[in-house]
Amino acid sequence: MGPFGALVVFTIVWWCAFFALLPIGVRPVENAPPEHFAGAPDRQRLWLKGLGATIVATVLTALAWAALTYGWVDLYETFGEP
Repeated sequence: MGPFGALVVFTIVWWCAFFALLPIGVRPVENAPPEHFAGAPDRQRLWLKGLGATIVATVLTALAWAALTYGWVDLYETFGEP
């Protein structure tokens, strides 16, 4: 897997992990003022969820790179020659 392939895998895995982490720990605002939307989260902690998504994406991208580099998975055998 070249650098472009690794970047593509990382980006796709990062967004999937980020969307999976978004609902974790979200609680609505208690005693919200009338102009505040009742379903809006109190503390979103987006930086923490972005960090978690980065860690997950890094580990899974490294595993995908290792699997292709060390021959754990042979894509040519599975799908045929291009």
